Amino acid sequence: MDPVRLAALEVLKAVRVDGAYTNLVLPSVLRQFDLHGRDAAFATELVSGTIRRQGTYDAILASCVDRPLRKVEAKVLDALRLGCHQLLSMRVPPHAAISTSVDLVRAKGTSGAGGFTNAVLRRVAQQDLDTWIAQVAPDRRTAPTRYASIAFSHPEWVVDELSAAVGPDQLDALLAADNEPPRVTLVARPGRATRDELPGEPTPFSPYGTVLPGGDPGEVPAVAAGRAGVQDEGSQLVAIALAAAAVEGRDEHWLDLCAGPGGKAALLAALAAERGARIVANERQEHRAGLVRRALRGADGVAGVVTADGTAPPYRHGVFDRVLVDAPCTGLGALRRRPEARWRRRSDDLLGLVLLQRQLVAAAIDLVRPGGVVLYATCSPVLSETRGVVASVLEGHADVRLEDATPLLPDVPDCAGPVPGTLQLWPHRHGTDAMFMALLRRTS
Repeated sequence: MDPVRLAALEVLKAVRVDGAYTNLVLPSVLRQFDLHGRDAAFATELVSGTIRRQGTYDAILASCVDRPLRKVEAKVLDALRLGCHQLLSMRVPPHAAISTSVDLVRAKGTSGAGGFTNAVLRRVAQQDLDTWIAQVAPDRRTAPTRYASIAFSHPEWVVDELSAAVGPDQLDALLAADNEPPRVTLVARPGRATRDELPGEPTPFSPYGTVLPGGDPGEVPAVAAGRAGVQDEGSQLVAIALAAAAVEGRDEHWLDLCAGPGGKAALLAALAAERGARIVANERQEHRAGLVRRALRGADGVAGVVTADGTAPPYRHGVFDRVLVDAPCTGLGALRRRPEARWRRRSDDLLGLVLLQRQLVAAAIDLVRPGGVVLYATCSPVLSETRGVVASVLEGHADVRLEDATPLLPDVPDCAGPVPGTLQLWPHRHGTDAMFMALLRRTS
């Protein structure tokens, strides 16, 4: 058995059966199978790419199988999807992709499915990906959402939400960017590390980031020591924007209200320490608070890590000068890095998340003093989570003013948000997660 493909199959099983997250379970599986370097990179792309393109591959497989896919044994279907990705999106010779997939199903105790797997994947190998999409997807003129759903492997409701946010002219570019493997981006935490210590090319917008050319980021000395970390450039820009906002009067007490897993809190702590300020990192879930503590270990500028509900936080009103609300959201802005999210989220999730976002921003407004600022951020471009939340907050708080956030990131082009003065980053424009930002000032 090929250990690389066997490891990939184990990750798919963990995602399917245990609800695991690919980025969390993959490192332990790579260690279990002792995969490094090119083998680890191959396994990573095999797993993440298969999950990203699952919708497309399932449509293709459905046309090659003589029964509904729901009647195909789950572990056999996992192997078929892995085979599809190798045949249609990776430079793997057909004989290798097919024979190793057959070996997988036989190794998992389904020897009778070996011939079935061989026959199906031989049919898949007869055409390239574009030809298959033209065959299995409907005419985009009469069914544009369904076409995009199959061609770009996004659920139909996600296609509709992203189309409303980015516009139909840029929808294809956004959906295609969601299917590209993300770059591994590092961040040097000011006062603890410099960007010159980190390998890779500098990020275009963050003054603290580099793009790792390859290898394990944990082997970078500054990362291993906690003086630097792995952080998408979009997340870095959220912390930079909050720190760049002007406040009236003192600037000593900062709060990250939804701090887990701690990347933004760590960068904010470094920026706060440079000014003599300190940050409180608040996180509702204890296990995520533990991740925040680990990210902040050894950092200056930290007043404490508190496990508490952000909608009812245990702090005095009006005590903070700056508050970050990086709210729980659908995560549809990070589909490159969280490939399984597109298949787990449901449109029914939106209402509950929007209500939670409104509660968190309302709590933050109570906690910030007059003259201080709240930065509301989501890793989602969905309009109900961006424009809708901002409109609701402004309508319900006469003592809050929406500030123009565009001067906070002057070097980032084409990032106007859905509300004038807000910011929206995009994978296809900026190479970042689709982070949204709105700057709110407490006036009285």
